Amino acid sequence: MLRGRDRQRVAVDALISRARVGCGGVLVLRGEAGSGKTALLNAVRDSYDALLCLDVLSLDDDLLRLARDVTGTRAALLIASEGEPRGLPSVTLDPLDRSTSLRVLHDLVPGVPATLAVDLADLACGNPLALVELAESLTPAQLGGTAPPPEVLPANSSLRIRWRARFDALSRRARHVVALAAVDEELDAEALAALDLDAVVEAGSLLDPRRLVRSVLRAEVPLELRREAHAELAATLPPGPRRTWHEAVTSQDTALAEVLTAHAERARRCGDFATAARDHDRAAQLTADPEVKARRLLNAASDHWSHGAPHRSRAVLRTAVRLTDNPELTALTDLLAGGIELGEGLPDVAADRLVRAAKSLAGTRRSLAVAALGFAGEAANIAGDQRRHAEAAEFAREILRDDESPATRLTLDHLIGMSATFAGRHDEALPVLREVVELAGRVPGPQARIWASQAAYVLGDAARAHEMATSAVTSARECGLIALVPWALVYRALSALLLDQHDAALTAATEGVHAATAIGQHNAVVDHLTILALLAALRGDADSALERIGTATEHITQRGLIRPGTLRAWAFACVDLTRDRPADALGRLRLHSGHVGIKVMAAPHVVEAAVACGEPSTGDRALRRYEKWAGATGSAARLALSHRCHALLAHGTADEHFEEAIRLHRASGTAMELAKTELLYGNRLRRGRKPKAAREHLRDAMRIFQSYQADHWVTRASAELRAAGEPTGAPLPRSELTPQQAQIARLVAEGATNREIAAQLFLSHRTVEHHLRNIFARLGVRSRVELTRRLG
Repeated sequence: MLRGRDRQRVAVDALISRARVGCGGVLVLRGEAGSGKTALLNAVRDSYDALLCLDVLSLDDDLLRLARDVTGTRAALLIASEGEPRGLPSVTLDPLDRSTSLRVLHDLVPGVPATLAVDLADLACGNPLALVELAESLTPAQLGGTAPPPEVLPANSSLRIRWRARFDALSRRARHVVALAAVDEELDAEALAALDLDAVVEAGSLLDPRRLVRSVLRAEVPLELRREAHAELAATLPPGPRRTWHEAVTSQDTALAEVLTAHAERARRCGDFATAARDHDRAAQLTADPEVKARRLLNAASDHWSHGAPHRSRAVLRTAVRLTDNPELTALTDLLAGGIELGEGLPDVAADRLVRAAKSLAGTRRSLAVAALGFAGEAANIAGDQRRHAEAAEFAREILRDDESPATRLTLDHLIGMSATFAGRHDEALPVLREVVELAGRVPGPQARIWASQAAYVLGDAARAHEMATSAVTSARECGLIALVPWALVYRALSALLLDQHDAALTAATEGVHAATAIGQHNAVVDHLTILALLAALRGDADSALERIGTATEHITQRGLIRPGTLRAWAFACVDLTRDRPADALGRLRLHSGHVGIKVMAAPHVVEAAVACGEPSTGDRALRRYEKWAGATGSAARLALSHRCHALLAHGTADEHFEEAIRLHRASGTAMELAKTELLYGNRLRRGRKPKAAREHLRDAMRIFQSYQADHWVTRASAELRAAGEPTGAPLPRSELTPQQAQIARLVAEGATNREIAAQLFLSHRTVEHHLRNIFARLGVRSRVELTRRLG
């Protein structure tokens, strides 16, 4: 999000407005080199001819005096600087976030491969000029994927030249401090200041710890200075892996690679995958034997992936794959590359690589083969590919033994049970999935809980599914397995939705989008966006649903993400139903050849649309598939929807089906669906000339919709009540907020702008403004300041 740019432009416009009425002053635009300060300054200069604009590195006394002179006049002074504002009013131009960086790269290089764009965005660290210069430096081989992406800014980069000149102008002591930072990424400014505070102050922004600056320094600092830095750190650091590394570089003792490998394995066992990746990579740098080097690089790549850095994992893999043709190492490469592809690439390709890895590893590294099969099943699930999923499940049956460990049996049973579910063989699937849930209590770690959550969800045990998913999120964070967090949050959100806990589902899915975005798992981002869209659609918030659908659509199409694509179609259909377009809804759900499991879950909405369109036979077919699943699981929530469908299709006595649906809704605690059933029942009773009975159900529906702050459904229920003879519906409570409104109100209280809120919640600026007006009305406040006080 362009937070700094929004604030800067607003601040500049405000400064100009004050100057026009004789209350001028000064504003300092702060930002690092390449952040776009000069471009903004030029744009302002072109817009306001009389404006005084200065571009300086730091503020001196003359500028401070000038700033005082223009205060309270019809003049405005705008200063762009990398230095401190020295007490003057200022705004900071923040780095671009990853999604904005990717959009910039796609504008600069149309058709740039997605993985290459991610690598460039990671290297640029949000610096706009770095993005431009990296994009301009790309070779045909890099664009074609046959050469690795850049690891540093090109030598002729203006940004690199600027930093080189600053380094050359430093004193000997300051250059030494910069060299220390260049050879050891963990030396921060505080640690360096303890060595030589004056040199640290002199070096300034060259000690920026981000990869963009450090990579340039490693390339620019002379070899002699780097050797001196390694030697000093080898002599002064306390015993440990960092000291070992500097000793190895100083002495060229390759035997220390074994020591670093031992450190890495210890860090891995403690869940410190970032440290493990660093030490495995350093051990590989000290290793001459190609096969041993490749194995250590694969370990480093695996640790990077676990820590949530797939782009770094992919970069290490590129080096490892060229070192050996050992079949086992090739299979391990397939396993890791398939895992990366699962998170950010083509899931069908990921499934093929993972099954291939499983078959190659089954005879030598069985635990890894089982893990590969489990991930292959998830990849096929995302791709909505029953054939690939069945292939993985069939191999799982082939290798399953009677004496399996709980962890291995859990993974294989999950794959076999889910495959039977997708094929509609519920009697075969359910006992196996129950075994998965039972085994999860005996298997540590987040992965087992993710499998168990998915199994419990299929079984209709939403409470158990939510418990397992929540435990998986916590466990993944505690174990350092950041890569699994967005995935666990998918099932946390879905199970909360099944429990009718819309606020919990909204929180989990929003958290999931941000967690997945932070580590580059774009497929998980799309999963969560479509869940957010479905949540909004079910609540009747069509605008929010459509915006989130629009954000997800391009990625769904590009990467063949059938599972989120089917969720998108379901959300779209719910929007159509809220807007009284049942034919459009039915067309989306009937014609979409998507994920078989999601299509079965959406069947109640197919029935609703089919009945409204006068096509009961279509509803009957959908209901038969849904009822087979609901009946097999025995889930009260799903059986309630089944009875509602029977009532809509007028199977037997509709009243009996409605009453049974209401009973089951209450037993399962699914209040929102209870309200919708009572609304539909009230409509039927009214049309059957039973207005008194209709009003009883419609009042119940109204109360529930009001408690959920579901404005669309409140309006629908109110209209039905008036049609049934009720003078007026009960007024909508104004003192409570919907979960989404509560999120927006909290962000306002934290000082976020509407554009920042829109980016945070994946909405448009216009929709945020609409929600904010409703928040003001509900809480009886008239401004953001009053809202902040109210929430404080």
